Amino acid sequence: MNPKILVVDDDTAFCVMLKTFLQKKGFDVVNAFSGAQAIEQLKEAAFDVMLTDIRLPDSDGLQLLKYIRENSLNASVILMTGYTDIKAAVNAMKLGAFDYVGKPINPDEILHIVGLALAKKQEKDSNGTAVPVTTTKAQVKAPAKSTVKSSFVKGASPISTELHEHIALVAPTNMSVLIIGDSGTGKEHIAKSIHDLSKRASKPYIAVDCGAIPKELASSEFFGHIKGSFTGAVNDKTGHFEAANGGTLFLDEVGNLSYEVQVQLLRALQERKIKPVGSNHEVNVDIRVVAATNEDLAEAVKRGDFREDLYHRLNEFCIRVPRLAERRQDIMMFANHFLETANNDLEKEISGFSSDVVQLFKSYDWPGNLREMKNTIKRAVLLERSDIITIEVLPQEMREPAQPVTQADEFGYIRGNEEEAIKKALEKANYNKSKAAKLLDIDRKTLYNKLKLYNIDL
Repeated sequence: MNPKILVVDDDTAFCVMLKTFLQKKGFDVVNAFSGAQAIEQLKEAAFDVMLTDIRLPDSDGLQLLKYIRENSLNASVILMTGYTDIKAAVNAMKLGAFDYVGKPINPDEILHIVGLALAKKQEKDSNGTAVPVTTTKAQVKAPAKSTVKSSFVKGASPISTELHEHIALVAPTNMSVLIIGDSGTGKEHIAKSIHDLSKRASKPYIAVDCGAIPKELASSEFFGHIKGSFTGAVNDKTGHFEAANGGTLFLDEVGNLSYEVQVQLLRALQERKIKPVGSNHEVNVDIRVVAATNEDLAEAVKRGDFREDLYHRLNEFCIRVPRLAERRQDIMMFANHFLETANNDLEKEISGFSSDVVQLFKSYDWPGNLREMKNTIKRAVLLERSDIITIEVLPQEMREPAQPVTQADEFGYIRGNEEEAIKKALEKANYNKSKAAKLLDIDRKTLYNKLKLYNIDL
């Protein structure tokens, strides 16, 4: 049985975020959003640790601490406090609280203090002075896996830590955020995380795939229309801007918007007003925009494919998402998470990975990033007949090194003259990079990387 933790805070988004984090570390976690809810939970179940904010809407953490002591409950109390409440936290320590942590919360610090609290309870248990706690010091460092699925894992490497520090920093603001990263790196999860940690968390979150919107219907999709405004408009339609009013509008692959739609989007963002197609009345909208792209928008601005004023409007704060290959320290953390998810989805009980699979995972380049890893592991779980993932069930392209191309195409695109092939393709495409990428049968991002590699200046 995993250690049981009660998290008490009236900030719903923060409370749920902390619950998710601790569940991923293997703890059994319950939320309460007020002092009264916390007391009800304490009456219904025994908790090993209680994490509570000092200030609650109907009481405070000190009252909960007194309730625990007066009723001889065995929960260690850890207080969460802002700078102005440090004195109260010190007083709480005198009343028997185990420790306190300052806000903003550092998840690793929380995990460390919870581990210390459980270890201390373990020592008391060994002396026969406390109710048994079903954990060991080893389990505190590496808790048993949770049965609760989560869609997002942060990672613990320095580059991941910096990424999530930036998310935590910008989320509470109203700044527009531009998320840049390769396909499959988790940009959409980061956008949702920004919304969930913002003051708009209780309001709508509307995600829009900009690459899937036909240019002819873009105005209707973004701003809505009224019945009869054009052929096929048989009913009134609420656009994405109005649907997201008060909340967050996520523009995925924003670089795919046509130039004409960019103009309309910029006007709406500047004026915070939209006019549905066919209507004479403007609608005020209050939205926060988070955009994502796997393109180099700064380069697109230079080419004239993306409006510079819109780029700066979207790019008040930029988050660059690292490739999975840049986060090798986190690879097995992500792998174990996807294994747990696949086990739940496929109703299997694969316990882990063989040593050669772990070695391969850590050395593989993961061109498809997290999305590729998730799909690879789910396929492996489906195919595996033993209780661990073996190398035989992994895709052949992972197990065998890529074979070099030996036959040149019309551009001579072989390893020996790649630079020349790119120059020929660009020349044939009249230096349109999108067309050149298609001629070379590579994506635009890869082409941009090759241009930098060979220092080809257009």
